[in-house]
Amino acid sequence: MMLHYFLFWTGLFLLFTNGERGFYGNQFGEWNDSHLQPTIQMLMKGYNRYLRPNFHEGPVEIGMSLDIASIDAISEINMDYTATIFLRQRWRDSRLVFPGNESLSLDGRLVSLLWIPDTFIPDSKRSFLHDVTVENRLIRIFSNGTVLYALRITATIACNMDLTKYPMDRQECTLQLESWGYNLQDVVFYWTRGNDSVKGLDTLRLAQYSVESYYTTVSEAVYETGFYPKLVLHFALRRNVLFFILETYVPSTLLVVLSWVSFWISQSSVPARTCIGVTTVLTMTTLMMGARTSLPNANCFIKAIDVYLGICFTFIFGALVEYACAHFCTMQHQTIVDVQRELLKEFEESNGTTRFVSSPKKMPTQESTQQESTDQSVICEREKSKKQEKGCSLSSVKQMSRRATSMMSVENPHNIDRHARILFPMAFLLINIFYWLYYLLF
Repeated sequence: MMLHYFLFWTGLFLLFTNGERGFYGNQFGEWNDSHLQPTIQMLMKGYNRYLRPNFHEGPVEIGMSLDIASIDAISEINMDYTATIFLRQRWRDSRLVFPGNESLSLDGRLVSLLWIPDTFIPDSKRSFLHDVTVENRLIRIFSNGTVLYALRITATIACNMDLTKYPMDRQECTLQLESWGYNLQDVVFYWTRGNDSVKGLDTLRLAQYSVESYYTTVSEAVYETGFYPKLVLHFALRRNVLFFILETYVPSTLLVVLSWVSFWISQSSVPARTCIGVTTVLTMTTLMMGARTSLPNANCFIKAIDVYLGICFTFIFGALVEYACAHFCTMQHQTIVDVQRELLKEFEESNGTTRFVSSPKKMPTQESTQQESTDQSVICEREKSKKQEKGCSLSSVKQMSRRATSMMSVENPHNIDRHARILFPMAFLLINIFYWLYYLLF
Protein backbone atom coordinates (compact mmCIF):
# COMPACT_ATOMS: atom_id res chain seq x y z
CA MET A 1 0.00 0.00 0.00
CA MET A 2 2.77 2.36 0.88
CA LEU A 3 4.49 1.42 -2.35
CA HIS A 4 1.48 2.50 -4.39
CA TYR A 5 1.35 5.91 -2.68
CA PHE A 6 5.04 6.41 -3.30
CA LEU A 7 4.76 5.58 -6.98
CA PHE A 8 1.73 7.84 -7.39
CA TRP A 9 3.35 10.93 -5.88
CA THR A 10 6.57 10.30 -7.73
CA GLY A 11 4.80 10.17 -11.11
CA LEU A 12 2.77 13.29 -10.32
CA PHE A 13 5.93 15.20 -9.38
CA LEU A 14 7.66 14.18 -12.59
CA LEU A 15 4.63 15.22 -14.65
CA PHE A 16 4.48 18.75 -13.23
CA THR A 17 8.20 19.16 -13.43
CA ASN A 18 8.39 18.28 -17.15
CA GLY A 19 5.34 20.48 -18.02
CA GLU A 20 6.77 23.53 -16.34
CA ARG A 21 10.06 23.02 -18.07
CA GLY A 22 8.38 22.72 -21.48
CA PHE A 23 6.23 25.80 -20.93
CA TYR A 24 9.02 28.16 -20.00
CA GLY A 25 11.27 26.67 -22.62
CA ASN A 26 8.81 27.50 -25.41
CA GLN A 27 8.16 31.03 -24.12
CA PHE A 28 11.66 32.33 -23.43
CA GLY A 29 13.80 29.83 -25.33
CA GLU A 30 17.14 28.40 -24.30
CA TRP A 31 20.09 30.60 -23.32
CA ASN A 32 22.43 29.56 -26.11
CA ASP A 33 24.04 31.33 -29.05
CA SER A 34 21.39 30.33 -31.59
CA HIS A 35 18.18 31.07 -29.68
CA LEU A 36 19.24 34.03 -27.52
CA GLN A 37 16.48 36.65 -27.02
CA PRO A 38 18.03 40.05 -26.22
CA THR A 39 16.77 42.11 -23.29
CA ILE A 40 17.58 45.62 -22.24
CA GLN A 41 19.31 44.28 -19.12
CA MET A 42 21.67 42.23 -21.25
CA LEU A 43 22.45 45.12 -23.61
CA MET A 44 23.02 47.56 -20.79
CA LYS A 45 25.40 45.23 -18.96
CA GLY A 46 28.72 47.06 -18.89
CA TYR A 47 27.39 49.90 -21.09
CA ASN A 48 28.73 53.43 -20.33
CA ARG A 49 26.40 56.09 -21.71
CA TYR A 50 28.92 58.85 -20.99
CA LEU A 51 31.31 57.58 -23.65
CA ARG A 52 30.50 57.93 -27.33
CA PRO A 53 30.70 54.93 -29.66
CA ASN A 54 34.09 54.24 -31.25
CA PHE A 55 35.74 56.22 -28.51
CA HIS A 56 39.26 55.23 -29.53
CA GLU A 57 38.64 54.37 -33.17
CA GLY A 58 37.41 57.55 -34.90
CA PRO A 59 34.42 59.86 -35.21
CA VAL A 60 30.85 58.64 -35.08
CA GLU A 61 28.96 59.09 -38.35
CA ILE A 62 25.44 60.34 -37.69
CA GLY A 63 22.92 60.41 -40.52
CA MET A 64 19.94 62.74 -40.30
CA SER A 65 16.60 63.17 -42.03
CA LEU A 66 13.73 65.58 -41.54
CA ASP A 67 9.98 65.61 -41.95
CA ILE A 68 8.50 69.11 -41.97
CA ALA A 69 5.08 68.60 -40.41
CA SER A 70 4.04 72.26 -40.61
CA ILE A 71 5.25 75.84 -40.74
CA ASP A 72 2.82 77.52 -38.40
CA ALA A 73 3.74 81.19 -38.67
CA ILE A 74 6.13 83.46 -40.56
CA SER A 75 6.66 86.83 -38.90
CA GLU A 76 8.15 89.76 -40.80
CA ILE A 77 8.22 91.87 -37.63
CA ASN A 78 10.35 89.40 -35.64
CA MET A 79 12.00 87.94 -38.75
CA ASP A 80 11.45 84.31 -37.81
CA TYR A 81 9.28 81.32 -38.57
CA THR A 82 7.77 78.59 -36.39
CA ALA A 83 7.98 75.00 -37.62
CA THR A 84 7.12 71.56 -36.30
CA ILE A 85 9.61 68.94 -37.47
CA PHE A 86 10.30 65.24 -37.03
CA LEU A 87 14.06 64.87 -36.56
CA ARG A 88 15.52 61.40 -37.11
CA GLN A 89 19.13 60.52 -36.29
CA ARG A 90 20.94 57.26 -37.04
CA TRP A 91 24.32 56.05 -35.83
CA ARG A 92 26.03 52.75 -35.13
CA ASP A 93 27.04 51.69 -31.64
CA SER A 94 29.03 48.43 -31.60
CA ARG A 95 28.23 47.94 -27.90
CA LEU A 96 24.56 47.34 -28.79
CA VAL A 97 25.09 44.49 -31.29
CA PHE A 98 22.99 41.39 -30.64
CA PRO A 99 22.39 38.24 -32.70
CA GLY A 100 19.46 37.90 -35.05
CA ASN A 101 17.84 40.10 -37.69
CA GLU A 102 15.19 41.76 -35.57
CA SER A 103 15.02 45.21 -34.00
CA LEU A 104 14.02 46.44 -30.58
CA SER A 105 11.61 49.36 -30.15
CA LEU A 106 12.16 50.79 -26.71
CA ASP A 107 10.23 53.22 -24.60
CA GLY A 108 11.30 56.83 -25.01
CA ARG A 109 12.01 57.09 -21.31
CA LEU A 110 14.93 54.69 -21.76
CA VAL A 111 16.87 57.39 -23.64
CA SER A 112 18.60 58.23 -20.39
CA LEU A 113 20.30 54.81 -20.49
CA LEU A 114 21.91 55.30 -23.94
CA TRP A 115 24.42 57.65 -25.49
CA ILE A 116 22.72 60.12 -27.84
CA PRO A 117 24.13 63.01 -29.94
CA ASP A 118 23.97 66.54 -28.55
CA THR A 119 22.33 67.97 -31.67
CA PHE A 120 20.86 71.46 -31.41
CA ILE A 121 19.41 74.21 -33.66
CA PRO A 122 21.72 77.25 -33.45
CA ASP A 123 19.22 79.78 -34.87
CA SER A 124 16.39 78.67 -32.59
CA LYS A 125 14.80 81.37 -30.43
CA ARG A 126 12.32 79.09 -28.65
CA SER A 127 11.75 75.36 -28.93
CA PHE A 128 10.13 72.54 -27.03
CA LEU A 129 9.66 68.80 -27.22
CA HIS A 130 6.09 67.56 -27.37
CA ASP A 131 5.10 65.55 -24.33
CA VAL A 132 1.44 64.54 -24.89
CA THR A 133 0.66 61.92 -23.80
CA VAL A 134 4.30 61.06 -23.20
CA GLU A 135 7.46 62.62 -24.58
CA ASN A 136 7.41 62.18 -28.33
CA ARG A 137 10.62 60.18 -28.63
CA LEU A 138 11.46 56.97 -30.41
CA ILE A 139 14.37 54.62 -29.74
CA ARG A 140 14.90 51.63 -32.01
CA ILE A 141 17.95 49.36 -31.83
CA PHE A 142 18.83 47.07 -34.73
CA SER A 143 20.80 43.85 -34.49
CA ASN A 144 23.92 45.35 -36.10
CA GLY A 145 24.10 48.05 -33.43
CA THR A 146 22.39 50.80 -35.45
CA VAL A 147 20.34 53.17 -33.29
CA LEU A 148 17.40 55.18 -34.61
CA TYR A 149 16.49 58.18 -32.47
CA ALA A 150 13.48 60.29 -33.52
CA LEU A 151 12.06 63.46 -31.97
CA ARG A 152 9.07 65.72 -32.56
CA ILE A 153 10.13 69.34 -32.04
CA THR A 154 8.43 72.71 -32.47
CA ALA A 155 10.92 75.57 -32.81
CA THR A 156 10.86 79.28 -33.63
CA ILE A 157 13.85 79.84 -35.88
CA ALA A 158 15.37 83.12 -37.03
CA CYS A 159 15.29 84.01 -40.72
CA ASN A 160 16.96 87.14 -42.05
CA MET A 161 14.53 88.69 -44.53
CA ASP A 162 15.04 91.25 -47.25
CA LEU A 163 11.80 93.25 -47.48
CA THR A 164 12.79 95.74 -50.15
CA LYS A 165 10.48 94.04 -52.66
CA TYR A 166 7.63 93.37 -50.22
CA PRO A 167 5.01 92.07 -51.10
CA MET A 168 6.69 90.69 -54.23
CA ASP A 169 9.61 89.34 -52.25
CA ARG A 170 11.32 85.96 -52.15
CA GLN A 171 12.82 84.90 -48.83
CA GLU A 172 15.67 82.45 -48.28
CA CYS A 173 15.38 80.71 -44.90
CA THR A 174 17.53 77.98 -43.36
CA LEU A 175 17.25 75.22 -40.77
CA GLN A 176 20.66 74.41 -39.27
CA LEU A 177 21.68 71.40 -37.19
CA GLU A 178 24.94 71.39 -35.24
CA SER A 179 26.67 69.45 -32.51
CA TRP A 180 27.01 71.34 -29.26
CA GLY A 181 30.00 69.68 -27.62
CA TYR A 182 31.47 67.13 -30.05
CA ASN A 183 33.77 68.53 -32.73
CA LEU A 184 34.66 67.01 -36.08
CA GLN A 185 37.15 64.63 -34.46
CA ASP A 186 34.31 63.05 -32.48
CA VAL A 187 31.17 63.35 -34.62
CA VAL A 188 30.46 63.66 -38.36
CA PHE A 189 27.01 64.66 -39.66
CA TYR A 190 25.60 63.70 -43.06
CA TRP A 191 22.23 63.64 -44.78
CA THR A 192 21.02 60.06 -45.16
CA ARG A 193 19.61 60.51 -48.69
CA GLY A 194 20.79 63.94 -49.83
CA ASN A 195 17.95 66.25 -50.79
CA ASP A 196 15.51 63.36 -50.38
CA SER A 197 16.27 63.39 -46.67
CA VAL A 198 13.77 66.23 -46.29
CA LYS A 199 10.07 65.42 -46.63
CA GLY A 200 6.95 67.49 -46.31
CA LEU A 201 7.99 70.72 -48.04
CA ASP A 202 6.51 69.65 -51.37
CA THR A 203 3.03 69.21 -49.91
CA LEU A 204 3.19 72.10 -47.46
CA ARG A 205 0.45 74.75 -47.75
CA LEU A 206 1.02 78.20 -46.27
CA ALA A 207 -1.23 81.26 -45.98
CA GLN A 208 0.91 83.89 -47.71
CA TYR A 209 3.80 81.86 -49.10
CA SER A 210 4.52 78.94 -51.36
CA VAL A 211 7.68 76.82 -51.16
CA GLU A 212 9.57 77.52 -54.36
CA SER A 213 12.62 75.27 -53.91
CA TYR A 214 14.84 73.65 -51.29
CA TYR A 215 18.18 71.87 -51.05
CA THR A 216 20.55 70.52 -48.40
CA THR A 217 24.22 71.21 -47.71
CA VAL A 218 26.92 69.82 -45.42
CA SER A 219 29.36 72.26 -43.89
CA GLU A 220 31.17 72.97 -40.67
CA ALA A 221 30.69 75.56 -37.95
CA VAL A 222 33.78 77.46 -36.83
CA TYR A 223 33.92 78.67 -33.25
CA GLU A 224 36.64 79.64 -30.85
CA THR A 225 36.55 76.17 -29.34
CA GLY A 226 37.02 74.33 -32.64
CA PHE A 227 35.31 73.03 -35.75
CA TYR A 228 31.92 71.39 -35.41
CA PRO A 229 29.73 69.43 -37.86
CA LYS A 230 26.86 71.30 -39.44
CA LEU A 231 23.91 70.41 -41.67
CA VAL A 232 21.84 73.09 -43.39
CA LEU A 233 18.46 72.93 -45.06
CA HIS A 234 17.88 75.86 -47.45
CA PHE A 235 14.38 76.61 -48.67
CA ALA A 236 12.97 79.53 -50.64
CA LEU A 237 9.56 81.05 -49.93
CA ARG A 238 7.70 83.08 -52.56
CA ARG A 239 5.00 85.41 -51.25
CA ASN A 240 1.58 85.24 -52.86
CA VAL A 241 0.94 88.77 -54.12
CA LEU A 242 -2.72 88.27 -55.06
CA PHE A 243 -3.89 88.98 -51.51
CA PHE A 244 -2.07 92.32 -51.44
CA ILE A 245 -3.36 93.26 -54.88
CA LEU A 246 -6.93 92.89 -53.67
CA GLU A 247 -6.30 94.49 -50.30
CA THR A 248 -3.95 97.39 -51.08
CA TYR A 249 -3.11 97.91 -54.75
CA VAL A 250 -6.65 97.94 -56.16
CA PRO A 251 -8.10 100.32 -53.49
CA SER A 252 -5.20 102.75 -53.84
CA THR A 253 -5.52 102.74 -57.64
CA LEU A 254 -9.25 103.40 -57.42
CA LEU A 255 -8.60 106.33 -55.08
CA VAL A 256 -6.26 107.83 -57.66
CA VAL A 257 -8.90 107.44 -60.36
CA LEU A 258 -11.49 108.99 -58.03
CA SER A 259 -9.32 112.06 -57.57
CA TRP A 260 -9.39 112.59 -61.36
CA VAL A 261 -13.16 113.07 -61.29
CA SER A 262 -12.60 116.63 -60.13
CA PHE A 263 -11.09 117.50 -63.54
CA TRP A 264 -14.56 117.19 -65.08
CA ILE A 265 -16.25 119.37 -62.45
CA SER A 266 -16.60 123.10 -63.07
CA GLN A 267 -14.03 125.33 -61.41
CA SER A 268 -16.80 127.41 -59.92
CA SER A 269 -17.95 124.40 -57.85
CA VAL A 270 -15.42 125.00 -55.11
CA PRO A 271 -17.04 122.83 -52.37
CA ALA A 272 -17.42 119.79 -54.64
CA ARG A 273 -13.87 119.78 -55.93
CA THR A 274 -12.38 120.56 -52.52
CA CYS A 275 -14.41 117.79 -50.88
CA ILE A 276 -13.21 115.19 -53.41
CA GLY A 277 -9.57 116.22 -53.03
CA VAL A 278 -9.51 116.29 -49.21
CA THR A 279 -11.49 113.03 -48.89
CA THR A 280 -9.18 111.09 -51.20
CA VAL A 281 -6.08 112.42 -49.46
CA LEU A 282 -7.35 111.39 -46.02
CA THR A 283 -8.48 107.97 -47.26
CA MET A 284 -5.11 107.36 -48.86
CA THR A 285 -3.35 108.34 -45.64
CA THR A 286 -5.44 105.82 -43.69
CA LEU A 287 -4.68 103.11 -46.24
CA MET A 288 -0.95 103.80 -45.97
CA MET A 289 -1.02 103.57 -42.19
CA GLY A 290 -2.95 100.28 -42.30
CA ALA A 291 -0.49 98.73 -44.75
CA ARG A 292 2.46 99.44 -42.45
CA THR A 293 1.06 98.01 -39.23
CA SER A 294 2.14 94.44 -40.02
CA LEU A 295 5.68 95.38 -41.02
CA PRO A 296 8.82 96.25 -39.03
CA ASN A 297 9.29 99.95 -38.37
CA ALA A 298 12.78 100.21 -39.78
CA ASN A 299 14.06 103.14 -41.76
CA CYS A 300 16.42 100.92 -43.77
CA PHE A 301 13.53 99.15 -45.47
CA ILE A 302 11.94 101.09 -48.33
CA LYS A 303 9.48 98.46 -49.47
CA ALA A 304 7.82 98.11 -52.85
CA ILE A 305 4.39 98.67 -51.34
CA ASP A 306 5.63 101.91 -49.76
CA VAL A 307 6.82 103.11 -53.15
CA TYR A 308 3.46 102.37 -54.77
CA LEU A 309 1.46 103.99 -51.98
CA GLY A 310 3.75 107.00 -52.18
CA ILE A 311 3.12 107.26 -55.92
CA CYS A 312 -0.65 107.07 -55.42
CA PHE A 313 -0.53 109.66 -52.64
CA THR A 314 1.51 111.98 -54.86
CA PHE A 315 -1.03 111.76 -57.69
CA ILE A 316 -3.97 112.33 -55.33
CA PHE A 317 -2.26 115.30 -53.71
CA GLY A 318 -1.30 116.56 -57.18
CA ALA A 319 -4.96 116.53 -58.23
CA LEU A 320 -5.81 118.70 -55.23
CA VAL A 321 -2.94 121.09 -55.97
CA GLU A 322 -4.05 121.22 -59.63
CA TYR A 323 -7.43 122.59 -58.64
CA ALA A 324 -5.79 125.13 -56.33
CA CYS A 325 -3.60 126.35 -59.19
CA ALA A 326 -6.50 126.41 -61.65
CA HIS A 327 -8.69 128.34 -59.25
CA PHE A 328 -5.87 130.79 -58.50
CA CYS A 329 -5.23 131.37 -62.21
CA THR A 330 -8.94 131.96 -62.78
CA MET A 331 -9.12 134.57 -60.03
CA GLN A 332 -5.90 136.19 -61.18
CA HIS A 333 -7.09 136.30 -64.77
CA GLN A 334 -10.31 138.00 -63.70
CA THR A 335 -8.42 140.53 -61.59
CA ILE A 336 -6.01 141.36 -64.42
CA VAL A 337 -8.90 141.89 -66.85
CA ASP A 338 -10.48 144.36 -64.40
CA VAL A 339 -7.16 146.23 -64.04
CA GLN A 340 -6.77 146.45 -67.80
CA ARG A 341 -10.27 147.87 -68.10
CA GLU A 342 -9.52 150.57 -65.53
CA LEU A 343 -6.27 151.48 -67.25
CA LEU A 344 -8.00 151.67 -70.60
CA LYS A 345 -10.73 153.87 -69.14
CA GLU A 346 -8.18 156.27 -67.63
CA PHE A 347 -6.30 156.36 -70.91
CA GLU A 348 -9.42 157.25 -72.89
CA GLU A 349 -10.39 159.94 -70.39
CA SER A 350 -6.93 161.50 -70.54
CA ASN A 351 -6.92 161.67 -74.37
CA GLY A 352 -10.47 163.13 -74.60
CA THR A 353 -9.86 166.24 -72.35
CA THR A 354 -8.56 169.63 -73.64
CA ARG A 355 -7.51 172.80 -71.88
CA PHE A 356 -8.43 176.31 -73.03
CA VAL A 357 -6.45 179.29 -71.67
CA SER A 358 -8.05 182.80 -72.07
CA SER A 359 -6.44 186.21 -71.55
CA PRO A 360 -8.10 189.44 -70.15
CA LYS A 361 -10.13 191.56 -72.58
CA LYS A 362 -8.28 194.51 -74.07
CA MET A 363 -8.74 196.73 -77.02
CA PRO A 364 -7.80 194.87 -80.08
CA THR A 365 -4.67 196.43 -81.47
CA GLN A 366 -2.32 195.05 -83.97
CA GLU A 367 0.54 194.62 -81.52
CA SER A 368 -1.59 193.04 -78.87
CA THR A 369 -3.17 190.73 -81.40
CA GLN A 370 0.21 189.55 -82.55
CA GLN A 371 1.42 189.09 -78.98
CA GLU A 372 -1.69 187.13 -77.98
CA SER A 373 -1.41 184.89 -80.98
CA THR A 374 2.22 184.25 -80.13
CA ASP A 375 1.44 183.45 -76.46
CA GLN A 376 -1.47 181.27 -77.39
CA SER A 377 0.63 179.27 -79.80
CA VAL A 378 3.29 178.74 -77.12
CA ILE A 379 0.63 177.60 -74.63
CA CYS A 380 -0.89 175.20 -77.16
CA GLU A 381 2.50 173.72 -77.94
CA ARG A 382 3.13 173.22 -74.21
CA GLU A 383 -0.30 171.60 -73.75
CA LYS A 384 0.33 169.31 -76.72
CA SER A 385 3.72 168.26 -75.38
CA LYS A 386 2.16 167.54 -71.96
CA LYS A 387 -0.62 165.49 -73.56
CA GLN A 388 1.89 163.53 -75.63
CA GLU A 389 4.06 162.82 -72.58
CA LYS A 390 0.98 161.73 -70.58
CA GLY A 391 -0.25 159.55 -73.44
CA CYS A 392 3.17 157.92 -73.81
CA SER A 393 3.40 157.20 -70.09
CA LEU A 394 -0.06 155.57 -70.06
CA SER A 395 0.75 153.47 -73.11
CA SER A 396 4.04 152.28 -71.56
CA VAL A 397 2.24 151.31 -68.34
CA LYS A 398 -0.33 149.42 -70.36
CA GLN A 399 2.36 147.55 -72.30
CA MET A 400 4.24 146.64 -69.11
CA SER A 401 1.07 145.39 -67.46
CA ARG A 402 0.31 143.24 -70.49
CA ARG A 403 3.79 141.75 -70.45
CA ALA A 404 3.59 140.96 -66.74
CA THR A 405 0.18 139.38 -67.09
CA SER A 406 1.29 137.30 -70.07
CA MET A 407 4.24 135.96 -68.08
CA MET A 408 2.43 135.26 -64.79
CA SER A 409 -1.05 134.30 -65.91
CA VAL A 410 -2.79 131.82 -68.17
CA GLU A 411 -4.88 133.17 -70.98
CA ASN A 412 -7.55 130.48 -70.47
CA PRO A 413 -7.44 128.80 -67.00
CA HIS A 414 -9.92 126.16 -68.13
CA ASN A 415 -7.17 124.65 -70.29
CA ILE A 416 -5.46 123.47 -67.07
CA ASP A 417 -8.25 120.96 -66.45
CA ARG A 418 -8.25 119.91 -70.11
CA HIS A 419 -4.52 119.14 -70.01
CA ALA A 420 -4.79 117.43 -66.61
CA ARG A 421 -7.40 114.99 -67.96
CA ILE A 422 -4.72 113.64 -70.32
CA LEU A 423 -1.46 114.16 -68.44
CA PHE A 424 -2.45 112.59 -65.10
CA PRO A 425 -3.72 109.23 -66.50
CA MET A 426 -0.85 108.93 -68.98
CA ALA A 427 1.78 109.63 -66.33
CA PHE A 428 0.16 107.21 -63.87
CA LEU A 429 0.02 104.48 -66.52
CA LEU A 430 3.68 104.90 -67.48
CA ILE A 431 4.82 104.84 -63.85
CA ASN A 432 2.77 101.68 -63.22
CA ILE A 433 4.37 99.91 -66.18
CA PHE A 434 7.85 100.81 -64.98
CA TYR A 435 6.99 99.87 -61.38
CA TRP A 436 5.65 96.38 -62.12
CA LEU A 437 8.38 95.55 -64.61
CA TYR A 438 11.09 96.55 -62.16
CA TYR A 439 9.80 94.68 -59.10
CA LEU A 440 8.63 91.56 -60.92
CA LEU A 441 11.53 91.02 -63.31
CA PHE A 442 14.57 92.51 -61.53
